[in-house]
Amino acid sequence: MLTRRVDAEGLRLHVRERPGTGPAVLLLHGWLDHGHGFDPLIEALPPRWHLVLLDFRGMGESAHLPAGAHYHFSDYLHDVEAALSGVGLAQVHLVGHSLGGLVAAMYAAARPERVNRLVLLESLGPSLGRPGSTVGRLRSFLEDLARAPHQKPYPSVEAAAERLRQSNPTLSPEAALLLARHGTAPLPGGGVGFRFDPRHRRHFGQGLNAEDAEGGDAQWLAVLRAVQAPALVIRATHGLVPDPAQDAVARARLAALRVEAPRVIPGGHHVHLDAPAEVARALEAFLIPSGPPEP
Repeated sequence: MLTRRVDAEGLRLHVRERPGTGPAVLLLHGWLDHGHGFDPLIEALPPRWHLVLLDFRGMGESAHLPAGAHYHFSDYLHDVEAALSGVGLAQVHLVGHSLGGLVAAMYAAARPERVNRLVLLESLGPSLGRPGSTVGRLRSFLEDLARAPHQKPYPSVEAAAERLRQSNPTLSPEAALLLARHGTAPLPGGGVGFRFDPRHRRHFGQGLNAEDAEGGDAQWLAVLRAVQAPALVIRATHGLVPDPAQDAVARARLAALRVEAPRVIPGGHHVHLDAPAEVARALEAFLIPSGPPEP
């Protein structure tokens, strides 16, 4: 696995690359995670596939923004563009988990010529606010500015892993330890702290609204309808994506993507850590829809 530092207008992003002669796939991690969360999945994918793993700005081993700067959702699209340019790829398959899935869908909508196929892991769209929540969102943004960013210390990597499980009870002990091992760094005063920039926890000042005149999430549906690439949605049995049979919003989003139904795999929100072999088989079947099996 090669390690690269790619430039996003002066911000250094951490990218890992496994060169190969097979299909090129860019994998995008979830909120406050990092590219190493895909390690078990990588091991289960065909060795000749060309895999690229990006740490979003302020997460994993990518650089944090300077003081006085703020993270905006559209910046993650910039990170994708910088990663593709940095490794010299004109076209890729995009695989995104959670937040990474939102970014992947938005990028596929904005850059259809660069995305061959789109895979959303436990990701079908953001939790959207009503139009009336706009002022409250702005207030939360300003209130967060009054709180100094704080990197909480933990006595050990194991203690940090336990904290991850408290936040996400579906994480297995092994998965939490993997995320904590690669997602923490030693602190000067002892112990470890998570690598992500604590400013990521601040509220965004702006966001998508959920309702139009007909009560639908028109802005996000417009994004999904603009995606030209064939799409696969993978939903975990104990994840966060709702069952479309029970949820009208999920059904509308699948229809906008021209996806009949999600592929359901046993596991929690980090289904690629719970069932990497099964997720890998789903990716192979979707990204290589015909021809002989991959070696």
